[in-house]
Amino acid sequence: MAVGSAAAICLALAVLAPAVPRGGATLESVPDLVKAMYLNIESFPCVRLLNLSGEIGCSNPGSEKVIAPIVRFRKGSDQLIQASTILFPLDQMSDFFMRVSNDPELHQKVAGVLIESNGVNNDLQELSPDRKFPQDDFAPYSNHSHDWNPAGSGIMWNRYNFPVFLLSEESTKTLQKISEKNEKTGNGYRANFAEFDLVMQTTKAQTHDSASCLKEQSCLPLGGHSVWASLPPLKNGSAEHQKPLILAIASQDSASFFRDRSLGSDSPISGLIALLTAVDALSHIHDLRNLKKQLVFAVFNGEAWGYLGSRKFLQELDEGAASVNGISSLMIDQVVEIGSVGKAILEEYPSFYVHAEGNSSASKKILDALQSASKSLGSGNVKVKQAASSNPGVPPSSLMSFIRKNTSTSGVVLEDFDSHFSNRFYHSYLDNPVNINSSSIAAAAALVARSLYILASDDSVVDLITLNTIKVNVSLVEELIGCLLTCNPGLSCGLVKRFISPSNSCPSHYVGVFLDDPSGTQFPSYADDTSRFVWNFLADRTSNLAGNKSSCTGKCGDEGEVCVGAEVEGGGRCVVSTTRYVPAYSTRVKFEDNAWHVLPANSSDPMGAADPVWTESYWNTIGLRVYAVQDSAYDWLILLAGLVITAASYCAVHFGRTYISKVVKHD
Repeated sequence: MAVGSAAAICLALAVLAPAVPRGGATLESVPDLVKAMYLNIESFPCVRLLNLSGEIGCSNPGSEKVIAPIVRFRKGSDQLIQASTILFPLDQMSDFFMRVSNDPELHQKVAGVLIESNGVNNDLQELSPDRKFPQDDFAPYSNHSHDWNPAGSGIMWNRYNFPVFLLSEESTKTLQKISEKNEKTGNGYRANFAEFDLVMQTTKAQTHDSASCLKEQSCLPLGGHSVWASLPPLKNGSAEHQKPLILAIASQDSASFFRDRSLGSDSPISGLIALLTAVDALSHIHDLRNLKKQLVFAVFNGEAWGYLGSRKFLQELDEGAASVNGISSLMIDQVVEIGSVGKAILEEYPSFYVHAEGNSSASKKILDALQSASKSLGSGNVKVKQAASSNPGVPPSSLMSFIRKNTSTSGVVLEDFDSHFSNRFYHSYLDNPVNINSSSIAAAAALVARSLYILASDDSVVDLITLNTIKVNVSLVEELIGCLLTCNPGLSCGLVKRFISPSNSCPSHYVGVFLDDPSGTQFPSYADDTSRFVWNFLADRTSNLAGNKSSCTGKCGDEGEVCVGAEVEGGGRCVVSTTRYVPAYSTRVKFEDNAWHVLPANSSDPMGAADPVWTESYWNTIGLRVYAVQDSAYDWLILLAGLVITAASYCAVHFGRTYISKVVKHD
């Protein structure tokens, strides 16, 4: 009897023993067991953002993790039986979120969402989660019905009470296999679940708008640092007796449904690259100090979230802040903005469109300068056209801030489109390097560099010999694309590492949150990688060649000098340059008593009333992992087997002891 019971026990243990981990590894600790049980998924979250009127974005509905079985939606009309994690391809994204926003019953059954990545070779024709007229509340005209962004679905501006993650390419393959297992009817013993850790502090604190979350310190305002520089450097940094300014501007931040997947290759980084390349081309001209107007370049941060950078820049000018010492709003004569310029190659030559507000003679001067620059580049190389008069005004751009501040502002926006965005992936993670053409950006840079020289010459005769020597470095365009828009080499590229020590290799152009006390603007304890690179690049390219080249690790001793490359090993060098950081955050918030506070709208800030005052919730950790959960029938089988083994063991011990007692007595 004992022998039979022992055999039964061994058989049961063999059947019910856990599988050995892949590769034959043994489980030697609790972390090993956790690693064997759970599979961490590489993914990119949609997070919770807030404004004065409410919330947008995604979050777990409460303060606990969300766990739900994975179900794959293959058609937009698929239904849910129970609360589930939904997995679906990228081409269903817009339709699904519009459907779930209008179907409360479906919304209640969605425990979480996983979106498959299409990879680089995507076959989508368009995907834009922004509105058809992005940030229309800031437009300096009343017609807000124009569809600048025809592909826009507006889904990124809604509130979703469940977690949403974009899967990486590798994770997409993994989750597809897992969902297929769940679909197989023969696999009744196991079901694969997703566990979401996307708990937002604003949800836990019950603060559902920017005013309350800033008061309870469960969020931070969106913001960062803008950069401006003059070429050549300003004398003594004083605004007195200075020339009129030609202000060339671009944006450095983008937006996306997914926080850390905001590349914005065409919109707006193509314009930033064109601006930096134009500055490089102009830096080789030696007679710029003799021109009638001063060239100033500005790169604004936070433009995708209420034009934070440009509006704060104008406020700093009004207040005569140290960050804009040497210039004033009264000195700005003309504004040239470089918008989306990465998709102008449609025919044998690139065509750009010049957008202006109204038909002022001053704006026409800028158009004439651009057309003159086009002609100087040779026939058939670059074409410049005036945007259609049927447009309501300038497209969504930083220039709107300047026009709203001063309606007589003379300015234009250079774009690769006429009446509608040519970028069909505006504010989508698919606005990646595949979406742009380096030749288009190089052409825009050449056009801008030469037109700025013409404008700075004013009405005097343009030196054609000098004009024709202004040539862009096409290799620099390619290098900047690799540095600012790819992970390989990304921000680890030689050009960036010549100036800064980047915190990440993969770039992201989401504005982030403002961490610093804004009083330390010129030496911020934190500025994002892109801002620090732009500051160093502009300081280097606009520096006076006669400057002191002494080494430095921070501040320089002489007035008017800055330290370029202070972060790199071995230290940087002091050069004469007028390059400064400007804080970029809402004009409706103030840092006081070690906390942020919302200010009432000010009549001197015409865009303040429209300012949503965007903030981002705190969180502890963000994570996504999957694991297999045994079917309840299997649990009952385990229980039954355990009872049988226990009973068999008891019987074996009882009869064994009886048998041994008899043998001992017999002896």
